[in-house]
Amino acid sequence: MLHYRTVPVTPFQQNCSIVWCDEARVAAIIDPGGDLEVLLEEVAETGTKLEQIWLTHAHIDHAGGTAELARRLSLPIVGPHVGDQFWIDQLPQQGAMFGFPPSEAFTPTRWLQDGDTMSLGAHTFSVRHCPGHTPGHVVFHSAALNRAFVGDVLFAGSIGRTDFPQGNHQQLLDSITQRLWPFGNNTVFIPGHGPESTFGRERQSNPYVGGT
Repeated sequence: MLHYRTVPVTPFQQNCSIVWCDEARVAAIIDPGGDLEVLLEEVAETGTKLEQIWLTHAHIDHAGGTAELARRLSLPIVGPHVGDQFWIDQLPQQGAMFGFPPSEAFTPTRWLQDGDTMSLGAHTFSVRHCPGHTPGHVVFHSAALNRAFVGDVLFAGSIGRTDFPQGNHQQLLDSITQRLWPFGNNTVFIPGHGPESTFGRERQSNPYVGGT
C-alpha cells in the first residue's frame, strides 16, 4: 500500500510530504524546502529507504534543501517542469532574500512534462503541468491514494499567488479548472501550505474558483 505523511518545514511552514510504499519499502520526498534533519527522522520512522526527491516547483520554501539532500544521499531529483529553471538558478538569492539557510542551485535529474508518469515501488503517479504560480509548476496525483500533491496551485479557501516573476493569474485559474478538477470532486489534495481539502469542496466554496 501507499502511505504519506506531511511535515511542515521552514519559517514558511511549507508542507513537505513523504510518500512511501510499504511493500517495496521505498519512499519519495515531495518539496524538501529545509529542516532536513527533521525530514530524515520522519523518513526513518517509516522504515523505508528514501529513493527520490520530487519537486512541484522551485520556490525557496519548497526546493531550498533539495541540492544538499540529493548530494548527501545520492538521490535523483525529479521535477519540476523546465519552465522553473530560472527559479532554480536563483535559489541562492531567494534564500538570502527571505532569510533562509544557504541554498544551492542544481539541475534536476529529470524534468517533467504534462502527462508524464512516475513510479514508486509498484505504484504510479500521474503528472500535470499546472503553470500560473510559477511557469514550471507540476502536480502529482495518485489514484491509489486518491490524493493530489498540488504545491502552491490551490489551497483550502484560496489559490496560489501570481505576483511573482512569470506568474499568470488566468493561467493559474485554467490550471485548476482544466487540469485539477478532472481528477474528481472526491480527490483530497495536499497543498503547499495549510490544511488538506477536496477538489469538490473548493469547487463549491473557494472564492477564487468556486462555481467552476
